[in-house]
Order: sequence, then C-alpha cells, then structure tokens
Amino acid sequence: MSPVLAGVLQLLALIVALGLSYRPLGDHMAKVYSSEKHLRPEKWIYKAIGANPSVEMRWPAYLRGVLAFSAVSVLFLYLLQRVQGSLPGSLGFVSIDPDQAFNTAASFVANTNWQSYYGEQAMGHVVQTGGLAVQNFVSAAVGIAVAVALVRGFARSRTGELGNFWADLVRGTVRVLLPISVIGALVLVACGAIQNFSGIHEVGQFTGGSQQWNGGAVASQEVIKELGTNGGGYFNANSAHPFENPNGLSNLFEVYLILVIPFALTRTFGRMVGSLKQGYAILGTMAVIWVGFTALMMWTEFAGKGPAFELAGGAMEGKETRFGIGASALFSVATTLTSTGAVNSFHSSNTGFGGGINLLGMQLGEIAPGGVGSGLYGMLIMAVIAVFIAGLMVGRTPEYLGKKIGTREIKFAACYILITPALVLCFTAASFVLNTPGHSMTNSGAHGFSEILYAYTSGANNNGSAFAGLNADTQWFNTTIGLAMLLGRFLPMVFVLALAGSLAEQTPVPETAGTLRTEKPLFTGLLVGTILIITGLTYFPALALGPLAEGLAA
Repeated sequence: MSPVLAGVLQLLALIVALGLSYRPLGDHMAKVYSSEKHLRPEKWIYKAIGANPSVEMRWPAYLRGVLAFSAVSVLFLYLLQRVQGSLPGSLGFVSIDPDQAFNTAASFVANTNWQSYYGEQAMGHVVQTGGLAVQNFVSAAVGIAVAVALVRGFARSRTGELGNFWADLVRGTVRVLLPISVIGALVLVACGAIQNFSGIHEVGQFTGGSQQWNGGAVASQEVIKELGTNGGGYFNANSAHPFENPNGLSNLFEVYLILVIPFALTRTFGRMVGSLKQGYAILGTMAVIWVGFTALMMWTEFAGKGPAFELAGGAMEGKETRFGIGASALFSVATTLTSTGAVNSFHSSNTGFGGGINLLGMQLGEIAPGGVGSGLYGMLIMAVIAVFIAGLMVGRTPEYLGKKIGTREIKFAACYILITPALVLCFTAASFVLNTPGHSMTNSGAHGFSEILYAYTSGANNNGSAFAGLNADTQWFNTTIGLAMLLGRFLPMVFVLALAGSLAEQTPVPETAGTLRTEKPLFTGLLVGTILIITGLTYFPALALGPLAEGLAA
C-alpha cells in the first residue's frame, strides 16, 4: 500500500469514528449541562468546596468563579513543583526553579501544556499525577463550562443568569471527562502504553551504551492529555515516544480523542438552543477547515522534491517511521487546529509550507474544531462577527439565533478577536528587539523567525506545541510565554462571558423574511470566509517573513 493511500484511509477511518460518536456524545453532554439532578459524588465535592450548585450566576459571578478557581490552581501547582525535592516519589529530581515552575503552572492551568523541560528528567510521580494530570481534567472542564455559559446566553431570554460555574465544572469532570478517560486508558494500555509507578531503570548496559528510563502513570495521563486538548507529554518526545504512543492504532485513537469532544459539542450547542440545524452549520464550518488543512498538509509533506524526498516517499525528516507521513500530517493538523499541542513528529522539521499550515491553524484561533469548549465559543464569536458583516451588507440590524447583535455585543466580539494577535505579535517583536532572546534560536533567517513566532502563537492560543528548535528554558521565555498563556486564556473568557450575559438579557426577536438563515450552507460559506479573512490576514505579514519565505525559497 502506498503511503499516500494509507494516509487517506486513516483520514476516512477517523471521519467514520467521529461520525459514530457525534450524536451519542453530543446528546449526553447536552443532558449533563441541562440536568437539575446531582450525583452523590458530586454532592460530596460541593460540600467539600462549600459551593451551592443550585444558585444561578450572572456573568460577573460566573467569571469570578473561573478566575478564582484558576488562580488557586496556579498557586497550588507552582508550590507543588517548588517542593518536589522533598516529596515522596520524586525519583530523585530536585525542585523546579521559580521561573520554570511559574511557566509550567500557568501552562497547565491555562490548558496550554507548554513544556520548557524534559518530562522524564524533571517531574516525579507526585507532580505528574497529583499536579499535572489533575489540571488536565479541570482546565478542560473550565473550557467546556465557559462554552456552555455562552450557549445558555443564546438559549435564554430576559435573564442574565448563565448557570452555576461550580456545577458545570464538577459535572464536566465527573460525567464527561472521567468516564471516557477510564475507557481510553484501558485502550491505550492494550495498545502497549505503560501504566505504573516504576522508578528509574538503566537499560542497554550490555550493548555498549546505556540509557536511563523511568516509568509512570503514562496511559492515564495520555488519554486526558488528548481528550482534554491539553497536550503535555510525560516524556520529552511527547506522542512520538513509544511509551506514550506505541503503534499506528494508538496513534489513530489519540487523534480521535483530540477531536471527539470539540466536534460533538456542536450537537450539544444545537440541542441546547433548540435547533440541531444550527449545530450542523457550525459543524460544517469546522469540518470544511479541518479537512482542507489536513489535505494541504498531506500534499505539502508528500510533494517534496529531490532525491532524498523521493527515496523516503516524502518529507520523512523529524517523523517516526512507525507512523509515516500521512499519520504525522493528520496528527499535526489535529493538534494545531485544536488547543492540544501534542506532537508525534517535530513541526520544526516540516516543509516550509507545512510549518506555515500548523502556524495558521493556531492563528485562526483554533476553532476547527478547536479546544474542548474554547473551540465552540471561539467559533460562536466568529459567527457573531459574520452575521454583523452580513447585516452591514444588506443594511439590516444583524441577528443570530433570535438575538440582536448591537453595539455592545460587537464590541465584546471585537475585543475577543484582537487579544490573541496583540499578544503574539507584540511579544514576538519584543523578542527580536532585545538581544538576549535571540540567543535561544537554533536557526537563523526565516526558520529562526518562525521558531519565535510559533512559540508565542502556541502560548497565546493555548496550544503548547513547539517548533523544537528554540531553547525556551530561559527567564525571558519562561516569563513572557507564561504571561501570554494566562492572558491568552482568561482575557478572552472575560468577553465571552460578558457577551453571554448581554445575550441572555435580551428578548428574542421574531424571525422575518429578511432574517439571515444561519442554518443554511450559505452562512457556513460566509463563516469560513470571515474566519480566513479577518483572523488569517491579521498574521499574513508575519507569516510572509517566516514560513512563506522559507517555503518559496526551497
């Protein structure tokens, strides 16, 4: 079987698996976030944290819950790393330096999982399982909770109440993420991923050289790393490591885990607003962009020229022979179009255009299908922008799902889409103006520029993947990328929840003959165009200096 055909068949198998999961998972999540009942374990958690899950919150109170929980999480994870040297199960690793501990705490709480350390050489069992794995669950649940709050804003009327943050957080963790993770971990163990609390072993000492490997609860962390679109690997090689991703079957399953909740949330959205067709329109937009990016990535990675490319069957540099080009391209697009950041190949080794596709996928806002929760609310923000543009073209007050998009709503949406580009471009510019950050670049020229642009794009968009050629373990990058991750995660949430509160207070507008039919393919096309033009062109000058220049020079 040719490598191209193998890649296409894997894509088709993935689409079938996602299609089979779409309806049951989407309906389940709609029931979870609409139910008024609380499971007994959930009641224990509410009692332990002193929360009343039955109290409805307006958007400022909901936001305070998000920020307070996240701030405590950052502090806890930071302190856990700082005292690691004194903890049992530390595997002899010392405590983490302050700047790196801040960067890692900000990273995992912000659902970014950017790592400026070697996982198997820095973090012991307690930090990995009691700190990082826990944040993989709850940071994902926070993202879903904010998305559900925005959906309630569209679904409700004449009230500013958006639900209860603590109830949404606990339900998302207990009823959605945990059950799937248990099943997924068993699947990964069956595929060959390790799951233990082993110490450090020296291997290969009788073959002329030796290496040290430590075990860990890898399978259980791997599944929530992908399912929660987190991305932080137990090992430095991430999902290219055979302990995390043993074979082609586990690789395809991990891509499935990355995409299944973000896609299924569109059905949850349709259920909660009372129109499945609206959910299908959002799903169609996400699917068009995802399939298009995947096809482009496969084409550019298979279409390399020269003897080395022809002998290898494509651009094999930086890719695992266990997976090949097709599976690596599929994984890289899935991870950069969501906020996952996991890698099974090194993006720095992609062709110039391939690296540009990964960059652009993040710069679109990771909304196709995006991170768990963040992809849906990011896409709904772009839908608000799209109906506003349509309203301007026909001279009519824009409406979406029966809600008027007025001055207040469009200001919230505009602030949302401006925050991330400002963070990415300002921090990238500062890194080139100052002398010290440039010393961390492994490469010069266009590729070196892409290394730093990629780092801040990944951080501010809460992705976490890297070009792998940048030494980011410096005070400058640990601090600035940490700030980019926190600001890029929580500032947009402010405007999402403010928009949700504004929409929930409105009285629904009756549909007329002039109302834009947002469930039709025409709107899907308008939404795709809006995303590519507004967010894509924002970064075009920076992309022209990096991956486009490198690709054209090849």
